[in-house]
This record gives sequence, C-alpha cells and structure tokens, in this order.
Amino acid sequence: MGFLGFFSFLTQEIAIDLGTANTLIIHNDQVVVDEPSIVAIDRESKKIVAVGKKAMMMHEKTHDNLKTIRPLKDGVIANFDAAESMLREMIKMVYSKKPLFPPAWRMVICIPSSITEVERRAVQDSARQAGAKEISLIHEPMAAALGIGIDVTDATGNMIVDIGGGTTGISIISLGGIVCDQSIRIAGDEFTSDIMEAMRKVHHLHIGERTAEQIKIHVGSALTHLDNPPDDIAVNGRDLVTGIPKQVMVTYQQTAEALDKSIFKVEDAILRALEATPPELASDILRRGIHLTGGGALLRGLDKRISQKIRLPVYVADDPLRAVVRGTGIALKNYNKMSFLMR
Repeated sequence: MGFLGFFSFLTQEIAIDLGTANTLIIHNDQVVVDEPSIVAIDRESKKIVAVGKKAMMMHEKTHDNLKTIRPLKDGVIANFDAAESMLREMIKMVYSKKPLFPPAWRMVICIPSSITEVERRAVQDSARQAGAKEISLIHEPMAAALGIGIDVTDATGNMIVDIGGGTTGISIISLGGIVCDQSIRIAGDEFTSDIMEAMRKVHHLHIGERTAEQIKIHVGSALTHLDNPPDDIAVNGRDLVTGIPKQVMVTYQQTAEALDKSIFKVEDAILRALEATPPELASDILRRGIHLTGGGALLRGLDKRISQKIRLPVYVADDPLRAVVRGTGIALKNYNKMSFLMR
C-alpha cells in the first residue's frame, strides 16, 4: 500500500451544504446526512444533547435546562460554537461505526453568494474546528447550477433562483462565474412566519414554528387556484381568546393569501435582477428560462405564478432540495478542474 497510499486512505472527501434549515453531506457520491440545522444544548454543562432530527423533535418543547439553537440565520453562521458542534456531530454521522483512525477531511462547503468576508471566515473556522484539513468554498448558485446539470463554463447565460431557508439567491451564471447577483432575506423561514401570522389573524390561533412548517409542506401554495389542489389540513394550536387548545381546518387558498406579500417580494427581486442583466445574457435567459431550486421551489404553483408575472418559462429542478448539495458533490469530484472554487 505504501505510505502515500495509506495517507490517501486517511484523507476522506465530503461535500457539505450548510443550510439555514437543513444540512446535507455527500460522501462517496451518496447523500449520507440530511438533517435539520439545529442543536439541543444543556444550559448548565453546555454539552450537546441532540443534533438534527432528534433536536428538531425537542424544538419549542424544551424545559429550562435545555435549549434548542439554530446556528445559522439567513444562510450565515449566527452562533459560532453551536455551528461548530453541529458540524462535528454531523460529520460523525458519515460513518455508521467509529473509524480506527480519524480521517483528515477534504471539504467543499457551499456558501451564499452574498456572504461577507467575516462570515466566510466563520464557515472556514467552524469546518477547521470540526476536523477539516483542506477547505474549499463554492457559491450556492454555482452549486445549484451544477446540481441541475447546467454546464456552468459555457458562454450561455443561465438564471438560477435558489429559494432556501434563510435567503433567496437570484443569480445569472455564465463562463464559470456569477454575472449578476441579488440576494433577499425572504425565503422558507419567512414563509413559515407568514403562516404563523395568518393563523393568528384569521383563526385567532397561536401555533409553533414546526406546525407552521407542516402547514407549508401539506397545503402551501403560491396560487389561490390550483389544478390538483391538496386536501385541507387539520391544525392544532392554542386559542388566543380562551387560551384553550383547539383545532381548525386550513385550506391551500388561505396559505396562498398568507404568502402573497413575500412571494411578491421574490418576484420583484427577480425583475430587478433581470433589469441588471447585460442584453446578450438576457436573450439567453429568454430562450432558456429561469431555473428554480431550493426547498421553496416545492411551493405549489410557484413556477406558474412567477412565469405569469415575468412572462418567461420557469422550470423547477428535479429534487430541488438536493440540487445544491449534488452540485457541491460534483465540484468535489472535479476538485482540480473547478477554477471557481475558493480555496
């Protein structure tokens, strides 16, 4: 095997999509970790009690000694210690059993394109503390474009709208670079709080974040008329008038009304990005349309609504939730050929 062979055996490669809502990790071309970006911490000992799905089960249900933290806000690290602990625990999940020697990790991590230098360093430091020996960063729109099978080095303009948990990134990519870039802090989290607010106003019902998320998944819609509408959902919460738990039925039309303002802001940002596009690239986008990725792309009727407003074809990526991590994995595989990786 030789010394070098042994060394390469110890170096393992992973691609990480560190998202506001979910963190995904690819190892050996497989998505091995797909967990909510949340940790539960014991307040006294400051020890991690749970990470990912287990911590999500505890979210908004904790007692005084426990607290749940979402380390990322608007796509960037808001709590450095929690982010580092979360990364470390999630990297441990890559292996079903503990390896004999801890491997040296080469990581490609995906970051929002609007990230500042300080925020970028926070990601690198967290990864280093979690055991990374070599770190490269890739911008989210680049990763999303790679993940949906676009040749990013081509001299053709492609518009990617990535609606994540914390931010919506609107980017035009050509020749392996980002030509125009708009980022707004209206995305999945904002949609969830819109639904919480609507439940309060319309039904006088106080619901938690997790319940609002479920409403969004089951009956979330961007249009008040859908061709194949989802069934109404029964929602439990606390009556704001009597203080007693009660149940109401929620329709997709109600969620469409609740989300209207936020979706309008997303459309507005897409229009602004198109206005800033050089004319040659604009003609490419007219021909090729707009690609939607990220969890927000799963909102029923969103593609249709944007298409009606902007009068361009809009396509939702296959498995939009994983487009970014798939692209990050492709960048990892072709590590030396990717000139746009930030090392």
